[in-house]
Amino acid sequence: MSRVGFGDDDRVHVAFLLVCLVSAVVAFTWLARRIDVPGPLVLIAVGIAASYLPFVPHIRLEPEVVLVGILPPLLYAAAVQTSLVDFNANRRPILLLSVGLVAFTTVGVGAVVHALLPGLGWSASFALGAVVAPPDAVAATAISKRIGLPRRVVTILEGESLLNDATALVALRTALAAAVVWQHVALQFLLAAGGGLAVGGLAYLLLGYVRKHLTDPLMDSTLSFITPFLAYVSAEAIHASGVLAVVVAGLLLGHRSPVLQSAQSRIASRTNWRAIAFVLENAVFLLIGLQAQSILTHLTGQGVGVERVLTICGVTLLTVIVLRFVWMFAARYLLVRPGTGTRHEIPDWRYSALLGWAGMRGVVTLAAAFVIPLDVAHRDVLLLAAFTVTAGTLFLQGFSLPWLARRLHVPSPDPSADALARANLMHQASLAGLKRLDELDEGDPHDVNDAIRDRLARRDFAAWERISPREEETPSETYARRRLQMINAERARVLEIRDSGKVTYDVIQDVLAMLDIEESMLEQRTADRAPVRGSSEPVVLEGDCEHLRRPRPPVEPHTLGQCDACLAEGSRWVHLRMCVVCGNVGCCDSSPQRHASRHFEETDHPVMRSAEADEDWRWCYVDQVGG
Repeated sequence: MSRVGFGDDDRVHVAFLLVCLVSAVVAFTWLARRIDVPGPLVLIAVGIAASYLPFVPHIRLEPEVVLVGILPPLLYAAAVQTSLVDFNANRRPILLLSVGLVAFTTVGVGAVVHALLPGLGWSASFALGAVVAPPDAVAATAISKRIGLPRRVVTILEGESLLNDATALVALRTALAAAVVWQHVALQFLLAAGGGLAVGGLAYLLLGYVRKHLTDPLMDSTLSFITPFLAYVSAEAIHASGVLAVVVAGLLLGHRSPVLQSAQSRIASRTNWRAIAFVLENAVFLLIGLQAQSILTHLTGQGVGVERVLTICGVTLLTVIVLRFVWMFAARYLLVRPGTGTRHEIPDWRYSALLGWAGMRGVVTLAAAFVIPLDVAHRDVLLLAAFTVTAGTLFLQGFSLPWLARRLHVPSPDPSADALARANLMHQASLAGLKRLDELDEGDPHDVNDAIRDRLARRDFAAWERISPREEETPSETYARRRLQMINAERARVLEIRDSGKVTYDVIQDVLAMLDIEESMLEQRTADRAPVRGSSEPVVLEGDCEHLRRPRPPVEPHTLGQCDACLAEGSRWVHLRMCVVCGNVGCCDSSPQRHASRHFEETDHPVMRSAEADEDWRWCYVDQVGG
């Protein structure tokens, strides 16, 4: 940013402006959540209104600040949190969108703008096409996750937005070279892409090696801060794609972080990057709105009438939207991979419609627009067209995307399936840990192994308890609530001792840190239990269990809504399970007597299912897998 309305040397005013900017981001993001409106849309509206206030300084986005200072950390923060496995599984639709659709949009918009402004050369026309071609990652995924779109749609949108900026910037650079020769464009793209891939891979190897030998979370976090800039600048120095280098380095480092980083480093890095991404992502939308007054004030038209300018802007916006839909449905059978079974399944058109309508543009579009040289004819019109596409897609599509998802009845991620998958995965991890414990050739005079087994069992019980949609408090939630109250009392006592000055500060901080870690784990456990819905049919989540796949005739439960064994013994149950072979109803393993498991031990009946209302899942005792 520059030309902020203060003297360039007045750094106090610049610092004050940045503080106001971040404060506004926090305040209006909080307000957006309170009124249940997408934060990006509120921030853009606030920015547009603020740009006309006399006491708000004029802020102009400098391309270098966005492309070098904002874009690399934003891309890196998104890449390290993106699943490389999911990215690879959806590489075909991601590449078709991030490369094919960007090229299609560049050519299509260029042709339309050239027809509307005959005095505009093909080079500038294609430059505008490249500017408005790439959708923005932040807006689409933020709104998509908020309204609960299918995970595959979100994955494709995230993958597309990670790579499409590279394609668009290469196309823009080539278009501004004056001579648009398709062979030259293809060669430039291949060189930029190949160089970006190579630099990103080398950055991963170098930084991964260094990170593996760093055990200090502070040093590791510092290294992660310079990673996106190192990858970007190194690639741009050899005229390769810095965007692609950042994405490759981020994907690989994020995928390998459980091996390369210590647990403390991962926690610190995750927290730091979440804060950085929050500030940058939301500040970007506020900055987009703040460009409105400046762009409109400097619009001269250069001999183009107001009606023609408005027509160009409106048609450009419409063209961008229509071209995305045309590409989505024309390439529908390539964008959504057919089923892996013997019979290919026709892709669901609703997913194509959602992907087509989720093409919101963002700050890269505006920043790239300012790259267009000052001597280009009708440059002010092109800037206004870029702003119109950015603001228009964000408001039009951003506000209507939730409505469209509801109208299409697109299934959201199933909370019950997530809870079942989490419990099943936790159990598989526990089995691996217990197997390793059994392999340890050590004596156990203090019964440590029993304590470990009990702790793992309670961890698994907590995961299975989250599956229940019932409102009453589970044993794990009771434990968490009481333990949190104890931690508050413990922390208060530690602070009293700290204030007395009888214990050194370092010791105080160590104890407080341990209490904080335990408290955060308990709070996360409590927050993870969301209302769940029963699945329409059971799905095997792990392994290949013949017991779960075997068809069985329906059986009636021996009792309804109670565990007879618990009543006979005078104990209480938490949840009820039913044997699918004989219909015996027993209490779950979170219950004191664990009668369902005892029934399996006595009868060898392998599968039981939940006997709770609104739950439809099963468990195989033989293969230790849920479905």
